[in-house]
Amino acid sequence: MSSPADTETFPAATPAAAHLFTTVLSHGPLTRLEMARRAGLSPAAVTKAVRPLIASGYLAEEADAGAEAEVRPALGRPATLVRVDGGRALFIGVKLTGDEIIGVLTDLCCRILLARRVPLADRDPDAVLDATTDLVRELLTEADGYGVRVAGLGIAVSGDVDRAEGVVRYSPFLDWHDVPLAALVAAGTGLPVTVDNDVRALTVAEQWFGAGVGLSDFAVVTVGAGIGCGLVVHGRVVAGAHGVAGEIGHVTVEADGPPCHCGNRGCLEAVASDGAILARIRETGGTEVTGTAEAVERARQGDTGAREAYARAGNAIGRGIATVVNLFGPARVIISGEGLAAYDLFAEQIREAFQAAAFGSAAQCDVRTRPLPFEEWARGAAATAIQSFITAPN
Repeated sequence: MSSPADTETFPAATPAAAHLFTTVLSHGPLTRLEMARRAGLSPAAVTKAVRPLIASGYLAEEADAGAEAEVRPALGRPATLVRVDGGRALFIGVKLTGDEIIGVLTDLCCRILLARRVPLADRDPDAVLDATTDLVRELLTEADGYGVRVAGLGIAVSGDVDRAEGVVRYSPFLDWHDVPLAALVAAGTGLPVTVDNDVRALTVAEQWFGAGVGLSDFAVVTVGAGIGCGLVVHGRVVAGAHGVAGEIGHVTVEADGPPCHCGNRGCLEAVASDGAILARIRETGGTEVTGTAEAVERARQGDTGAREAYARAGNAIGRGIATVVNLFGPARVIISGEGLAAYDLFAEQIREAFQAAAFGSAAQCDVRTRPLPFEEWARGAAATAIQSFITAPN
């Protein structure tokens, strides 16, 4: 198993160097001229920043065969591309749900090398800690086969998460309050640990490696067991002063709506989450429904109560997305989450409600779906670990 003693600091002496590296990570391979343009740095600053990164193996240079014919006559030498060497370091990402732990091992470019899932029989923090530690140790053993050290571990948890302190303030699906998860897992694994809200972690992955690459302003809205939202404003994932920015799941969409676990009534999550949809079907139909799969099947077969519940949820989600777009003006909203399995049942209502509630040109926002399994959420956790590794002070 990889030894914690093998850890090292990332050789970026300045924030500008770290920014340059993430630029290549997201957009590369790039020529040095293109790196300077995208990062807003001078060519001399780029040369100075990449030197230690190349020397330490985090960046590599290669001839650009496509650009060589065009550039060589003018400059007298072939163009050179700079790329991230994804095999230089490994990372582990873990996504915690109410009944399962999903773990992935990734390279420095956040490409999943292998994934593991283990059931979670007990939500008590000690039991989850033990199961998480065991899974991480298994992945560390697997990492030995790649001959590269594991440089960090990211954990994604739903709810109110204080990333700076590594504390889960409140997680409704785990029923946790003030659990110092980062410190506990670090003690059990010997790895640097980053803990973040699961939707924000997914948003980091989309910003650096997914549908948000190249966008300075976008949002990720997740539907399923809960309703979440990650925000990127001016190129930065926004957590807010209290760490709960983007909680559209607790925006009121029905003033006299059903009670929410947060203590309020009519929250988007109380209307449009999987549990809320099931409750609505039971209430209007007067019959038991065992779970989401049965609810979806009933709706697709024409059950009136089930179809109404999904239509109501779609209307609420569309209004929630419009609220985000009206407030922040993102170029794109990415809808994801396990709830997309039923997207055909409420897609029309989402579109109609969004168009009706979006103000003016906000209605032009690119709203798209992106189904992502929980392995991708664990990948998001790994992305936060990569982010912490790159930006950690030396």
